[in-house]
Formats: sequence, C-alpha cells, structure tokens
Amino acid sequence: MSVPERLAEVRERIERACARCGREPSSITLIAVTKVFPAAVIREAYDAGLREFGENYVQEFESKAPEVQDLAGARFHLIGHLQSNKAKRAAELFSVIQTVDSPKLVRRLDEAARPLDVMLEVKLSPEQAKSGADPGELPALIGAVRAARNLHLLGLMTMPPWSDDAEVSRPYFRRLHDLAAQLNLPTLSMGMSHDFEVAIEEGATHIRVGTALFGKRTKP
Repeated sequence: MSVPERLAEVRERIERACARCGREPSSITLIAVTKVFPAAVIREAYDAGLREFGENYVQEFESKAPEVQDLAGARFHLIGHLQSNKAKRAAELFSVIQTVDSPKLVRRLDEAARPLDVMLEVKLSPEQAKSGADPGELPALIGAVRAARNLHLLGLMTMPPWSDDAEVSRPYFRRLHDLAAQLNLPTLSMGMSHDFEVAIEEGATHIRVGTALFGKRTKP
C-alpha cells in the first residue's frame, strides 16, 4: 500500500475518532514518525501532503537532514529522549523538541540561541525505560522554559506503557490532559498508530504516527 493510501486511512480514523468526541479533525496535528526510514520516505510523505515529521535520534536525523532541507514548510520534531550533550545539535536540526525533561536540558537548548518550540515530556508510567519529568517537577520546568529567551512552551507529551490494547493507554492520556488543564497548557502530544483514537478522545492535539503510515520498520 502506498503512503497516500495509508494516509487516507489514517485521516479516516482521525475523522471517526473526532466525530465520537465532538471535535474537529482540523484540531489534530498528524506527526509522521520517520525514524529508521530513509529521507526518500520523508519526501514521499511530503508529496502526499504531510508537513510535520517526527524523529527519535539526533544522529540519525543528522544524516537525513541535508536531503530534506529544501522541503518548504516541513517541520521536524524530536520525539525521542535527548541527552543534554546533544542539545546544541538538536536545536540546529529540529523545529520542535517534544522531550524536554530537566532544567539542565532547558539551559542547554536555550544556550543554542535558536528559536525553538518545546514540549515537556511527563513520565506517567512506572516503566524504568520510559523517560520524562515527574508531574511534581512540572511547575519548576515550566518556569525555566518561560524564563528562557529562545524557547516557546507548547504543552506536554507522554508515552504510556506499550500494549496491544489501546484502552490500556486511556488513563495515562486522561492524566496528561488533566495535568495540562491544571497548568493551562493547550498542547498535548500523545497517541501512536495503535492508540491514537483513544488519545484524540482524551484531548490529544498532536498524534505521532509511524507504522500506520509507513508499515513496519525494519532496521538495516
């Protein structure tokens, strides 16, 4: 199946989810997750109408960036964990950093002196492998970002524990929505190929979709 065909299916799923909860499909930003896929796939997705792309690793995207820098209007989101020693390079490569989780990382990104949209990654799962700030750390993190000269705070993101059952994700999405409401933050990045309908029902504004658009990833 081609990318345009897969994209049409994803958009239908978005529309159905929005209809169930009384939202407009235009309120959902679809981020095409292109990790492991080559730059040619980004270009194909761009030609199909996509403009927001997600990558997990600074080093991987660094090798693709020269091949996609001519795509007018394309925005690249870092959605994987970011080590502070790679913050400067990340700020050069990406328009949005979705995984800010410490004051140190805020400082390093701000020191790169490039305008950046950022989201705060919140750890709501007990899984050790998951990154993110504890909910109790958010007020201080928000203060740090808002004091930074070059960073613009959008909202929150999270990664629930993996499960084939999308309903397992629902309480995590609901918790993130509640936190964002308490903190008066408008943007929620949550939901992937298998559970983004539930995320939309719980208030997601940004969904991160890879497999449903491009098929299973096979590492080279």
